[in-house]
Amino acid sequence: MNFQLIGVNHKSAPVEVRERLAIPESRLPEALRSLTQHPGVDEGLILSTCNRVELLAQTRNGSADLRGFLNDYFHVAGSELEPHLYEYREQDAIRHLFRVTSSLDSMVVGEAQILGQVKEAYATARAVGAIHSQLDLLLTRAFAVAKRVRTETAVGTSAVSVASVAVELAKKIFGSLAGKHVYLVGAGKMSELAARHLLAHGAASIFVANRTYDRAIRLAQKFDGQAIEFSRLYDTCDKGDIVITSTGAPHAIFRREHGEMFLSRRKNRPMFFIDIAVPRDVDPGMNKLDGIFVYDIDDLQQAVSSHVADRRKEAERAGAIIESEVERFQARLQTLDVVPTIVSLQDHLETIRQAEIDRVRGRLGPLSPEQELAIDTLTHGIVNKIMHTPISTLKTAARESEATTVVDIVRRLFNLQEKEKKAARSSGGSEGNG
Repeated sequence: MNFQLIGVNHKSAPVEVRERLAIPESRLPEALRSLTQHPGVDEGLILSTCNRVELLAQTRNGSADLRGFLNDYFHVAGSELEPHLYEYREQDAIRHLFRVTSSLDSMVVGEAQILGQVKEAYATARAVGAIHSQLDLLLTRAFAVAKRVRTETAVGTSAVSVASVAVELAKKIFGSLAGKHVYLVGAGKMSELAARHLLAHGAASIFVANRTYDRAIRLAQKFDGQAIEFSRLYDTCDKGDIVITSTGAPHAIFRREHGEMFLSRRKNRPMFFIDIAVPRDVDPGMNKLDGIFVYDIDDLQQAVSSHVADRRKEAERAGAIIESEVERFQARLQTLDVVPTIVSLQDHLETIRQAEIDRVRGRLGPLSPEQELAIDTLTHGIVNKIMHTPISTLKTAARESEATTVVDIVRRLFNLQEKEKKAARSSGGSEGNG
């Protein structure tokens, strides 16, 4: 099976590169169709989050030009992307997927959100027909591995999150969160989690603005807060001491002039922007204003990294689990690779058995049911004994490196390749005549 994975993440590329490759949820089905139509790609999955954009593909020959797809689809020059790209194949691609799904490759090691994001990407890919066989097998196993890691290790226990770091940073800016107001721009899960943390540490109230007003109402109700129509964003945002913004806008929605306006209305009381959107919602120029503090997703990563040392041992245990799971999955794939040869061998010998019975039946004359059963049992036994050694050898070889060689020898010994070619020609001819 030819697995390829290419992408960028929070470790390989800064947010200004990642945001150029971000794919909003509404465009994901169309992007998946484009990927599966790319030369050499049979199946595909696209994972686009604030911390990574990755393409996973099952290819026909193991060397589809996924770099070319990225360059063409996003209209980005290869020279701009190349320093930030990583690419994995076969075993390395499997390992990387298992690590991502198990949250060992996350900005916050052990956070639970990435598993849900991979599952959503998988569901979308299946819905548009981009995943149908081999990637289905791989993704299903990845989810099982993630569950095992979370069950058998404490890697997700007390995981430092973006939300908890946001609380720490807000306390440094304001001293205390008592009486502070939180303004959510966008009603995503991470925004909700950050707001929940802030309110739990003393923040007074919450406002929610979202392009879909019904979603703003639903989220505001969870916190006994106030929903704001998105058209009133710039008229009301200065109500927030802490603004958490995470929209799918393709360009910054907060610029320097907005910051100046907010500070004027607030009589220069400080505002703290937590920008967890990719592409970013807040123009970096806002951070140059006295009284405006802006932290984007990469800034939060730096704050998070100082907290992760205490989970290193659990991450190592999780890594060992993943290595064993990679080996198990590869062994399963190799076993699957020999199954077609085993089936072909069984069909070939069964065809010979039936032909020989038919050939001698005319010379034997009428046979009683007991005699028919005796002949059938005898010939079945002979065929099974002939098949035993090659099938056992194939199954054993499937777990070893020489699997391909053994499969080739068996197919040559029993002339299976020639039989399949004749069958294919026969099938093609009958369809043409029809």
